[in-house]
Amino acid sequence: MIARKFSPTLYTLIALSLMLFSGVAGADEAPKLDAGDTAWMLTSTALVLFMTIPGLSLFYAGMVRSKNVLSVMMQCFAITGLVTVIWVLYGYSMAFGDGGSMQSWYGGFSKAFFAGVGVDALSGTIPETVFSMFQLTFAIITPALIVGAFAERMKFSAMLWFMGIWVTLVYFPICHWVWGGGWLGDLGALDFAGGTVVHINAGIAGLVAALVIGSRKGYPKTAMMPNSVVLTIVGAGMLWVGWFGFNAGSELAADGTAGMAMAVTQIATAAAALSWMFCEWLLHGKPGALGIASGAVAGLVAITPASGFVGPMGALVIGIAAGVACYFAATKLKRALKYDDSLDAFGVHAIGGIVGALLTGVFVAASLGGAGLAEGVSMGQQLWVQFIAVSATVVYDAIATFIILKIIDAVIGLRVTEEEETQGLDISLHDERGYDM
Repeated sequence: MIARKFSPTLYTLIALSLMLFSGVAGADEAPKLDAGDTAWMLTSTALVLFMTIPGLSLFYAGMVRSKNVLSVMMQCFAITGLVTVIWVLYGYSMAFGDGGSMQSWYGGFSKAFFAGVGVDALSGTIPETVFSMFQLTFAIITPALIVGAFAERMKFSAMLWFMGIWVTLVYFPICHWVWGGGWLGDLGALDFAGGTVVHINAGIAGLVAALVIGSRKGYPKTAMMPNSVVLTIVGAGMLWVGWFGFNAGSELAADGTAGMAMAVTQIATAAAALSWMFCEWLLHGKPGALGIASGAVAGLVAITPASGFVGPMGALVIGIAAGVACYFAATKLKRALKYDDSLDAFGVHAIGGIVGALLTGVFVAASLGGAGLAEGVSMGQQLWVQFIAVSATVVYDAIATFIILKIIDAVIGLRVTEEEETQGLDISLHDERGYDM
């Protein structure tokens, strides 16, 4: 057999062909749509929307007096519509667009009116339409949570103005800071599904709103009992189920991290529900249904920033800590400071969010069962970053919310009249009744 000799020119051609083939193969490895991830994210988006309507609506509706049951449901429903329209016009762009030289602070208007968000546009392995709708559900529930702080006394028109301005000037920027390529994300702040962006944000705004608008007529001397704890329990159950989309969906993929996020969400929620229940049982002699439901929500809140970073034992500790901390904030602290946060938006969401955000910096450590700290970052350094993220959210949110409320109050007024409050917002503002007895 005669061996063939190849010329240098032929070797060069073969090498160039291999390089070209390699380049084509590399191009094929570019991000492409994954059907499994897309199916999971479609499901997660529906679950998170389900958390607001009907979950949060029923949770809040059961806790107010019967003359105001429709008003809080109406507010949640109207917020869903209002934020959706704002999101399409400019909100998505401000949160996740390209802000150019201002990228650290806001996303600009490159994606205003959903520019470029077409059928074939991708965000990772899912359609950008799905990613944008998933993020929209977070933008909807955040202002809806604030409703619980000023329930039974704010004008409907003032509520609409406040929510529209607040999501624009507070939610979208903070969302961008953490998730959209802003300065807190660059700093290394860990917030998997919204401890700072959603819960601390909503809880602090709720506290400021409660302080600015003032207490309900008769508070705290007049007993203001829930009209239906049954509705509240049903709403809490819907929140619990929907929260799996909230936390596990934030992985944006159907993978092991999403599975762990779902597991730790269940563990922390159960632990918080029990710890709140036992606190109430120990201090008041009997365990309450409203208490265990509130404890479950506190656990859901606290595990939200940690869900993609911690393991089962970390979730257990976070849940127990959140149940105890939120119980004392919603009962002892509120009574001591005498602010009328009607449905404990601050006590559950701000306090639970802070507990979860800070403990994420601890239990993310691989030695404690977490996903592991970033290379070269110590636990102390991560805790400091978490503290900065919490502090920045609290300070910016409080100042901006206060200014927005004061301007609205000066222009159209925030509060219903004393007669309208006595009659109830269902009849006075909407000419309807929640119950026809």
